[in-house]
This record gives sequence, structure tokens and C-alpha cells, in this order.
Amino acid sequence: MAMRVWASKSASYLKISVFNRGFATVLKDLKYADSHEWVKVEGSSATVGITDHAQDHLGDVVYVELPELGTAVTQGTSFGAVESVKATSDINSPVSGKVVEVNKELDESPGLVNGSPYEKGWIMKVELSNNDELKSLMDSDSYSKFCDEEDAKH
Repeated sequence: MAMRVWASKSASYLKISVFNRGFATVLKDLKYADSHEWVKVEGSSATVGITDHAQDHLGDVVYVELPELGTAVTQGTSFGAVESVKATSDINSPVSGKVVEVNKELDESPGLVNGSPYEKGWIMKVELSNNDELKSLMDSDSYSKFCDEEDAKH
């Protein structure tokens, strides 16, 4: 009898956690590219990573190809890749500039991209060369709507 109660509690807990996972987190103070990268601007520096929506679709990340320091990146073009158990995907830079820092922790712990895509799982920091490019990126509301529309197509 006690076993049956435990099993039903576990099942209801699992349903709740699976249900909640369906909603990707989108942070308000970031800008978003339609290729599912985020950017956080602080002065002339921009931190870049992939979004919660992107990591959710990729599955468990097993390797992140980081750019070299000093590399010039261009808005909308690839600067590296994320390899997951499902696929390898290019990562595009949402801004143009020069790579001034990379997240070396991803070499040892690529899963940070899954567990903390907006904090510990950031990928690179760029010295911005054109702040006007930020106007072409989406805010959090536009990005959430974009993801909903994209998911509805699949």
C-alpha cells in the first residue's frame, strides 16, 4: 500500500517538472538574435551566449568550440560551434567586434551551457565595434514571441 502512494507522488512530481521545462527562460535586460544567441551589453563590451531555448532544443551539450582571443567577429556570422548529443550547431555572433575574453570553463564543463545559459554558460566577450547593430536585435518580448512562432511551425 505504501509503495502505491509513493509511486503516485513520484508520477505527479515528474509531470510537474516536465511541464515546467516547456517554458524557456528569457531575461529582460538582454538582446536576442533570431539564431538564438543572447547579448548583454555593458559599456563597449558585450557578453554573448546561447539562449535557454537553444540549449533546450540542442539537448546535452558535450563540447563548445570557442573562438581565439583577438578574433574579429561579424554580426550574423559563425564564430564557433556547440556540439550536443543530438547535433553540432554553429554559433553566430549577434554583434561585430573583437573577442576579448572566452569562457575557458566550458572546456572542462560544456554542460554549463545547459544548466546556466545566461550566467555561468556564457561563451565570449566582445569589444563592440558598432553599437548601432544592437537596434537590429530583439528584446525579450519579441524573442519570446519569435520562439513561440518557430516552435508552432515544428
